[in-house]
Amino acid sequence: MNANQNPIWALVGTFALMSLFAVGGANSAIPEMHRVAVDVKHWLTDKQFADVFAISQLSPGPNVLIVTLIGYSVAGVAGALAATLAMCVPTAVLAFGVSRLLTRSTRSHWPATVQAALVPLSIGLMGASGLILALTSDRTLAAGLVTATAAALAFATRLNPLWLLLAGGCLGFAGVI
Repeated sequence: MNANQNPIWALVGTFALMSLFAVGGANSAIPEMHRVAVDVKHWLTDKQFADVFAISQLSPGPNVLIVTLIGYSVAGVAGALAATLAMCVPTAVLAFGVSRLLTRSTRSHWPATVQAALVPLSIGLMGASGLILALTSDRTLAAGLVTATAAALAFATRLNPLWLLLAGGCLGFAGVI
């Protein structure tokens, strides 16, 4: 039975491979998750993906919860478990192996070089995640302006992001966005 016939194996194959390229955590893989879940596999619509992301960010716990919710949408509880394990186990095994390798080579300069190179890569991937989410959820000019304003305020001030979230929620509740 191939992955196209069994949604559990499709989830495992998708998220196991994706986990190995999620430098910077699950949020850095959001663009690829969106591409696969919405455009390629058609597991979710744009709106459903934005909703799943919002729920995963509002819920307590790790940001990898989005994978659990996608898996649940595809194949229920078994899909949630399969997707979560597929996203976490390969990366954990790789991180364990790399950490053992790095502790053995304390005199070498290449571990610091690799770590320094991964920082801008992670930042770029997280920026791409933000762009994908903005394009997915901002369907009106007002919503786009609210997102741009919130991003500018978060960047330029020390304003607590919860105030921005509250303001966005109030605007949404009022029907502005």
